[in-house]
Amino acid sequence: MLKKAKEASNGRNDEINAFLGKGTDFNGKLAFEGTVRLDGKFSGEIFSPGILIIGESAVINADVSVNTLILSGELTGNIEAKTRVEIHAPGKVYGNIITPVLVIDEGVLFEGGCIMKTPEKSKVSVLERKEEEKVTKI
Repeated sequence: MLKKAKEASNGRNDEINAFLGKGTDFNGKLAFEGTVRLDGKFSGEIFSPGILIIGESAVINADVSVNTLILSGELTGNIEAKTRVEIHAPGKVYGNIITPVLVIDEGVLFEGGCIMKTPEKSKVSVLERKEEEKVTKI
């Protein structure tokens, strides 16, 4: 799982900045930079420009807005990830997902909707290409 976090961070050697272990219970808002791993219970909201790893024993009831989400536990809430969402067995997601890249392993439970938004850079590139096509046709 940690190797996947390093790969998801575009090859940077990110280490885990915080860890909520199995048997812990936390309510509130979590904002962080870097990489955080949750293996306990969490309720509230999670915001980060970094990577969130949700371990197999985690039970999360929160709306999540992060760069990258790697999930093997249970999450109830909506997810918005700027780069990607990976859901690995025995993961469970009850909620909607908005992300440009979605990876769901066999054996995962996903009940919700999904919107595959392209990253902002891709949108600009597509618009620029359309404008270039118009100019070359004239």
